[in-house]
Amino acid sequence: MAELTETEKTSLDEIPHPSLPQGSNLYGGTKVFPDYQAEPGQSYFTLVHGIAHESSVSFVAILQATRALRKGFEAAIYFYGPGSLNCLATRGFPTTGNAAFPGELNINDQLKTFISEGGKAYCCRFGLSLHGAREEDLIEGVIPTHPLDVQDALIHYARKGAIINSTYMF
Repeated sequence: MAELTETEKTSLDEIPHPSLPQGSNLYGGTKVFPDYQAEPGQSYFTLVHGIAHESSVSFVAILQATRALRKGFEAAIYFYGPGSLNCLATRGFPTTGNAAFPGELNINDQLKTFISEGGKAYCCRFGLSLHGAREEDLIEGVIPTHPLDVQDALIHYARKGAIINSTYMF
């Protein structure tokens, strides 16, 4: 450990660090709302217009859609605009599929989980083209779509009575 000055030692000793042992509860655990499950035929639809690592919006949207899927909803995610970049299998550093830092590929991994558990993932081709991304670089199972499909997908799921979650970050 580095040599500390007297004022540094005083500062460290003023408040114990950490003040709680590891594993201590910081927050209550009471769930306020019922743990709803899907009724037969119910759908959950998410629109994602956020870029990986620009915020947690895209990752949280995929987590929520995965949770809805596990509750029995027919679940779909539609990535458009810059959100389309979340669907690329070619992310990573220094090579595709390798994470330069922990969590770099969390969106890829969670999207693969969502698809493998029966969720549908759509990706706007125009969103890909805006950022120079190639359709052949999509994660396996992601369904490429026409730019005009964004609005019609929203109408489709609204007419089905889907719960619609729209995330937007830019």
